[in-house]
Amino acid sequence: MNVTENPPPTANAPQPKALRINDPAPDFIARTTAGTRRLDQYRGRWVILFSHPADFTPVCTSEFVDLTRNAHRFEALQCEILALSVDSLFSHLAWLTDIQRHFGVTVPFPVIEDPSMEIARAYGMIDPQSPTSATVRATYVIDPSGLIRAISWYPMNVGRSIDEMVRLVQALQAAD
Repeated sequence: MNVTENPPPTANAPQPKALRINDPAPDFIARTTAGTRRLDQYRGRWVILFSHPADFTPVCTSEFVDLTRNAHRFEALQCEILALSVDSLFSHLAWLTDIQRHFGVTVPFPVIEDPSMEIARAYGMIDPQSPTSATVRATYVIDPSGLIRAISWYPMNVGRSIDEMVRLVQALQAAD
């Protein structure tokens, strides 16, 4: 795992600034359920980067099922979906198999492992001083040039609206 822009703090280093709309999205290289991915490889396309607190949880599972069932809507917008959690790649793979077995859907988007919490910290999903890996339920809309165009956060126990995610990408594209 390698993150550029806003690296995680060390004991004597200054704290990274909070990401804001129109900031460059921190690049990263990470293992995913679809192989190694680098955020920069998605340049030229819209990206939804979202975090989920943990695999095998009811809210996260329902979000993944709903996102999978609506993946065609994001594809029509030329928008890629990338999921992130601090769980391991092996946990992600087991969970996706469980989702397929119980709900009959195959999750089509990569799920990024972030056990070191480097990516989550670079994006502000985890407080730099947090002793735990509990992330917020965050969503970042990144435009084709790599700028963060929208940020939304939810508590860990509340799911996102997939319709709102689609509407947000449509609105940003129309505004452009």
